[in-house]
Amino acid sequence: MTSSLIPTLPGRDYTDPETFRREQERIFERMWFCAIRVDELAKPGAFRTVQIGRESVIITRNRSGGLRAFLNICRHRGAKLCVQETGEVRRNFQCPYHAWTYDLDGKLIAAPNLTKMPDIDRTAYGLVGAHLREWLGYVWVCLAEEPPSFEDTVLREVVDRLGDEESLDRYQVADLTLGKRITYDVRANWKLIVENFMECYHCATIHPELTEVLPEFADGYAAQYYVGHGAEFAEEAKGFTVDGSEGFGRLPGIADEQDRRYYAITIKPQVFVNMVPDHIIVHRMFPLATDRTVVECDWLYSPEVVRSGRDVSRSVELFHRVNQQDFDACERCQPAMDSRAYRSGGVLVPSEHHIGEFHKWVVERTADNR
Repeated sequence: MTSSLIPTLPGRDYTDPETFRREQERIFERMWFCAIRVDELAKPGAFRTVQIGRESVIITRNRSGGLRAFLNICRHRGAKLCVQETGEVRRNFQCPYHAWTYDLDGKLIAAPNLTKMPDIDRTAYGLVGAHLREWLGYVWVCLAEEPPSFEDTVLREVVDRLGDEESLDRYQVADLTLGKRITYDVRANWKLIVENFMECYHCATIHPELTEVLPEFADGYAAQYYVGHGAEFAEEAKGFTVDGSEGFGRLPGIADEQDRRYYAITIKPQVFVNMVPDHIIVHRMFPLATDRTVVECDWLYSPEVVRSGRDVSRSVELFHRVNQQDFDACERCQPAMDSRAYRSGGVLVPSEHHIGEFHKWVVERTADNR
């Protein structure tokens, strides 16, 4: 007989530094990682640094406008090259320690007394690069020497959730414009945040505004529980807003059956995509410690909505409240992970059983035989 309850990961997996180190090495440093929005780098020399696993990474545009990603480490003595999170350089990056200088393609172009060292290969001693590609209007970076197939990992998550890639393609996410970004510093392990996003057993308890717009969520089954399912708006809800008031015009590419529905996708290891008819909400997690995860949440709208200066606050406020409610719940759980009451972990009820697949995936990815 199948049990209604299945076990979670043990509590130590959310607090143990060695477990987190393996996750950094074998998950975040080997998989495709959604780093920044393409629009953040408007011209050559613009850069942003992000933390991917244990590595600081510079993402920039070269002189011809192409995107590049490098480890943020000078090849001379290991100093951090860019100490600011964002900025702009004219032609090159210069180490603040010994002034080794690199062009926007990572090649070593200058250093004190470099001309007296003609045997130095300026390409071999250039910055260490990382694999990069664009998708959904974001820059995705992979630090692995041989990156996994983007199609078999990232795009597979979309197919497994929606049934096909076209259901997401219709929203034309890459063509949308950032209307609002909120950054949350969450004092909780990244896995607690993923688990929370994947289930709706908690929705009736802590999300009154969300269940007003999506009443089926009050029954405890998240949209992600069913392949291809989108939660239907309440009859009285005119839009996906905090008070159910009217939103904006439907995005032009979506199908009729996608109208007035909410879809959610978890793209392991650190991205959530939320799709509603008039905007898209994208969460990117940056796990920084066993008990600290920074989450950047972007609200994306049609360029016309943003350009016209229309008020997006009611649609932003709905998911901002959801985020606050979810992250508060995760922060309440984090201290208990060290309790002897949670030594063997907790349990998942039937509407949460799909989270067990996530736990299995984490265990397999971090196993010593990989």
